[in-house]
Amino acid sequence: MKRPLVGIIGAGAVVLAASLPAVSQPPSNNNNSAKLTRAVTVGGILEHEQAFQAIADGWGGGNRLSGNAGYEDSAEYVHDRLAAAGYDVAYQDFDYQLDFLADWQAPILAVEGGPALVPGIAGAQPGGDFGSMYKTTPYGTDITAPVWAIDLALEDPTTTTSGCEVSDFDGVPDGAIVVVQRGNCGVATKIFNAQDSGAGAMAFISAVPGDSGTVWFNFDGVDIPTAAITLEAATTLVDGVADGDTGREARFRIDWRPGTYTTRNVIAETPTGDPDNVIAVGAHLDSVGVGPGINDNGSGSASILEIAEQMQKVKPRNKVRFLWFAAEESGLLGSEAYVDSLSEEELDRIAAMLNFDMVGSPNFVRFVYDGDLSDSVPPPSGAPEGSAAIEEIFVDWFDSRGLASEPTEFSGRSDYGPFIEAGIPAGGLFTGAEGIKTDAQAEIYGGTAGEQYDPCYHLGCDDIDNLSLEALDQMSDAAAHATITLAQSTQAVNGERGKGNFNTPPGHDDVPEPAALTGH
Repeated sequence: MKRPLVGIIGAGAVVLAASLPAVSQPPSNNNNSAKLTRAVTVGGILEHEQAFQAIADGWGGGNRLSGNAGYEDSAEYVHDRLAAAGYDVAYQDFDYQLDFLADWQAPILAVEGGPALVPGIAGAQPGGDFGSMYKTTPYGTDITAPVWAIDLALEDPTTTTSGCEVSDFDGVPDGAIVVVQRGNCGVATKIFNAQDSGAGAMAFISAVPGDSGTVWFNFDGVDIPTAAITLEAATTLVDGVADGDTGREARFRIDWRPGTYTTRNVIAETPTGDPDNVIAVGAHLDSVGVGPGINDNGSGSASILEIAEQMQKVKPRNKVRFLWFAAEESGLLGSEAYVDSLSEEELDRIAAMLNFDMVGSPNFVRFVYDGDLSDSVPPPSGAPEGSAAIEEIFVDWFDSRGLASEPTEFSGRSDYGPFIEAGIPAGGLFTGAEGIKTDAQAEIYGGTAGEQYDPCYHLGCDDIDNLSLEALDQMSDAAAHATITLAQSTQAVNGERGKGNFNTPPGHDDVPEPAALTGH
């Protein structure tokens, strides 16, 4: 069932509309690189990014996880914008298994009077102050209760026996949030002692200072809602709380919902263009459960939506198919569902796939997928012929603007993976995720060496403030250039198949309208 966006966003929609940058109407026909790259603006991209943020905030869950209201409203927003721009738009529904990344709503651990703690993905990667523990109590827990410290050894974590004895929990009031520390007895012992104490929730500390997101359990029978928390964050949480005593209150929300859910891809095609020579342009629309995902991957989704809107009056030689994939964060499931739904004949009609997953990282590098495999280990499927030509389109574009770029591994890690497995040439752009910027990269691109390309990757802080507008500007122009170049000619990618198609060299304005299609 469609859910009206006004009802979901509420008053926030008024604030959003008032704060949006002015976006000019698309020119009559942005049918070449120079016109389209001028028309695609950071203001237009931010309009969509702010809408994604408002959607994440508006339903109360703080995310856009596939299957829930935040994702469904994001998909409806994209669908309705494209329909208004004159595209042939459809949904593709499919079922998927939500398991490891099952935060239905972003978790909350906020101590009264203390600083906000940043949620991350416990057990999956470093980062964040806390996160839901795998196989924690499913479905919603949202309590405000006193914090109770359990025999902690914050100064020397190696000595702790926190929670090893039933007596450690003497005096814990029903419903309290107990803080228990890892070490010197089994994790299960501590968890079940806490559970049996009548506590309402547990924050479980890693024993190693600086370690975060690495403590998780994989056994059943746990009824107490549990978050993994860093030693540093726990110190903040229990500040002023003596062992065996209650202190400030905190809010604890865990909404862990593993299961099978229905979600949907959004697919939009240009009404014109050769249907036997299709350019697929894709980005994943979903976020992880701990935050709104405004860089990962609101940035790619918003960029290709802006490109599509600015192409609404173009009559390309080749049909362009824009795709917003669901459930990428659970393992490229949306793109797999899409590719698996196509017949061999339909797959053969796709000349190239362009993928844009994270193009606004704050500490960015201008990465181009390494389609010629000169700087990366080949994926199992190899690099389909034509992928090197796509890489060259992007590299030449940056070179023509005096901008450095560098290859990134062509690993199939993002939604182009199922396409290359099917033998479809692919390429795309990336500004970096959890990788660390080198000194040499900082010299070239600016930013901070020794820090992640995106310090908020897969964290609750991946919000509207987690964007480089410079990266968005440069990468969206490169994406627009590659899209319109292949929309008008695929000769560089597939030779004879694209021969004779309209082509625009970078920076040229004075190119005539393409002639009417005659077909193949």
